[in-house]
Amino acid sequence: MNRKAKGRSRWPQAGAALISAMLTVSLVASLAAAALAQQWRLSEVERHERQRQQTQWILQGALDWACLILREDGRSGGSDHLGEPWALPLQEARLSSFLASDANASGLADLNGVFLSGRIEDMQARLNLRNLVLEGKVSEPDVEMAERLFELVDLPPQLARQIAQGLRQAAAKTGLPDSRSAPFMPQQVDQLVWIGLSPAQIERLAPHVSLLPRRTPLNLNTASAELISASLKGLPLGQARAMVQARQRQPWQTMDQANAALSPPLAFDAGRHSINSAFFSIAGQLRQDDLQIRQQALVQRDGQKIRTLWRRNQVGAGPG
Repeated sequence: MNRKAKGRSRWPQAGAALISAMLTVSLVASLAAAALAQQWRLSEVERHERQRQQTQWILQGALDWACLILREDGRSGGSDHLGEPWALPLQEARLSSFLASDANASGLADLNGVFLSGRIEDMQARLNLRNLVLEGKVSEPDVEMAERLFELVDLPPQLARQIAQGLRQAAAKTGLPDSRSAPFMPQQVDQLVWIGLSPAQIERLAPHVSLLPRRTPLNLNTASAELISASLKGLPLGQARAMVQARQRQPWQTMDQANAALSPPLAFDAGRHSINSAFFSIAGQLRQDDLQIRQQALVQRDGQKIRTLWRRNQVGAGPG
């Protein structure tokens, strides 16, 4: 009887030991899976950070190359027009194709999945909104030009005066001790929300306007027909379009040539119009696997000197 009782008592002990062993195995497996997942996450973070740093260096090199193109263009002199090398966009292409001719380049196989694209744009081909304020006051001739432009591109003309008043208030109050109620002075077009514009209005405005650090004339060699028509009161849009077609065949090298394309008594104002530019936007995009980085910079050219005024990057996911 005692022997049977002993045998019966061993079974619960064996069962408890088996359950304890199974729980231990499950705990160890769970901890191993968690450690593996954590290791995978760390390796992914490290991979993305390495990709980000690599793309930053590549985009910096692309920016330096674009500045070199602008510097060489400045060395040659003459007018700035859309037939020059700086105006040709770089369509998306494999980065390895640019380096294949370099005998010192190594590891090109790692660059087969890296794609680069970019373009340089003349910012004086657009309406410089800084022109709307002159010496702390709204510049009426420039506001009238903006009103004509906005009407041509299906924007409310009254928006021009709203922008001018916002920029004037921002310029007057920026830097004062008590400026909590003052709008910030925008440095980039998408920052016009600071003076009350909506994102939809900014998106509509963006292709036609710029915000440069000082007053600038409109480059007649690069501006759109709408900008040229709006810049000169009494110039029909149809005639401005004909002038754009004519300059494609032969860009204007002097203001006299540009004026010769007008019907008397119209004439361009040397203070508001030019055939040269000093401010350019450089945009580049690099795509690698599921990482995509866009870079935009505003540069100022003064003879052979190129100065970067601001630069910003946007990181996002690539297609797919």
